[in-house]
Amino acid sequence: MAKNTSSKNDNITCKVLIHSGSPTLYQLEPKEENIGTLKRMTLGEKNLYKINKTILLVGETGAGKSTLINALVNYALGVEWEDDVWFQIVKEKKTSQSESQTSDVIMYQIFGFEDKPLPYSLTIIDTPGYGDTRGIEQDAKISQRLLDLFRSEEGVQEINAVGLVMKASVNRLTDHQKYIFDSVVSLFGKDIEKNIVALITHSDGITPKNALEALEAAKIKCARNEKNQLVHFLFNNRQHEDRTENRRALKYADETTAEALIQFTNFLGKTAPQKMQKTINVLNERIRLTACIQNLEDRIESIDLKKTEIQQTQDGLKMYEREMKNNEKFTIEVDEVYKDKEPIDGGRWLLVFYEGAVCCTVCEENCHYPGCTMARKPGHCKVMKDGRCTSCTGKCPVSDHVKDNYKYVKKTRKSKKTLEDVKQKYDTSKAEGEKQESHLERLQKEMETLDAKKTALLDEAYQHVVKLEEIALNVVSLSTYVHLDFLIEEMEKRNDTEKINHLKQMKSQKSKVETMKDFWEGCSKLPQMFKKK
Repeated sequence: MAKNTSSKNDNITCKVLIHSGSPTLYQLEPKEENIGTLKRMTLGEKNLYKINKTILLVGETGAGKSTLINALVNYALGVEWEDDVWFQIVKEKKTSQSESQTSDVIMYQIFGFEDKPLPYSLTIIDTPGYGDTRGIEQDAKISQRLLDLFRSEEGVQEINAVGLVMKASVNRLTDHQKYIFDSVVSLFGKDIEKNIVALITHSDGITPKNALEALEAAKIKCARNEKNQLVHFLFNNRQHEDRTENRRALKYADETTAEALIQFTNFLGKTAPQKMQKTINVLNERIRLTACIQNLEDRIESIDLKKTEIQQTQDGLKMYEREMKNNEKFTIEVDEVYKDKEPIDGGRWLLVFYEGAVCCTVCEENCHYPGCTMARKPGHCKVMKDGRCTSCTGKCPVSDHVKDNYKYVKKTRKSKKTLEDVKQKYDTSKAEGEKQESHLERLQKEMETLDAKKTALLDEAYQHVVKLEEIALNVVSLSTYVHLDFLIEEMEKRNDTEKINHLKQMKSQKSKVETMKDFWEGCSKLPQMFKKK
């Protein structure tokens, strides 16, 4: 029989009775607040002199993350089987099965219970929404929000464990599961590998060989023990179920989870936490790479359009070579390139952040669009480094940039030019000796200059990829994979064999990303932020 321990948890005042029974179920009502775009749920009062351990959880809907979070919280509160009580901190939302039950990054903080089984307080970060039907654009927002969490003074500066939550019954990781695990692991620096563990739910207490082999086969990077086995912990998800029947089986299930909680929290106590600075660097570098590729595509398009205009001018001058010698008047028609401002979807306040485009008013380029939602103003955008932009052509100062509800677009218009127009354009500010060159020769030189600029831009993007290779645990996330395709295609046009081979080698080492790409393309089209414009 369960003993009457109703007074044991009387100090937990922020609770609402769900129903009496065995066990008695309560919904915890922690203090709820926002940190930027993140939700923070705090139970108890923080003691600055007490140690805190932080866990980040990731897994697909239905894997048992919510129950696992509740189990961790109950353990921190000192709840035992004999207490015949169960607390829920996760509020479930009834939605369709195709959507995550919760859709935002949520941080749970459990303070003031350090005299219970744990000598430290707990912070649990839930990353719901990864891999749901809203697509890769939603996943990019979650990554941005984690970056916001890691760099905020009120956020998280170090992590003790990253838990990959999966069911014991898994025989192989689905494309969906691979995508979710890889997406999160790709956020971190190389130093986090020893802190990544498998949290196996719905376990009967027997080693889940198939599930562990599935992780091995998918080449998910995790911590390993002295036997070179993946570090894992087994949890059962039935602690909240009615105990009036099947009591013996439910008690065994509780013992399985209780043992895993002891082992897991011992792991937290022994394993050195990892500072988030390297992870911040990885996230920033991914943002800069994406912005660089987006800007690169825009500039390559501009260069190609400009080359078309020059080619049309060259062809026109050749047609009128005799008239040129006689200095006769004639006109040629070309597609003249110019830039214009265009309103964008968004350009609005999202909580405390402004969703718009960061643009350089000097270069007239989109330095970070789409994707710039977290920066309140240009100086806060991650494409800015040491007071200058890493994206625009001139690497201009922050002061030359704006964050607004427009973007620059390239347009062409039919324009008729005379010989005098061409002479004026290409003779202005030229030295006298240079003026002796033919107009055709000058046009050819401008073509060569544009090709050189294109090469420099590709080299710049390549260096971002190299930097990621140095610092990231997983270099190739799905978004980076799409960037590799683009870079390889462009570099093949210039026959840069060494860089092409390097990029192809990176791509082949992450062949599973092909499957993840196919998975998302099967669910929905790749969002605009990963498409060529």
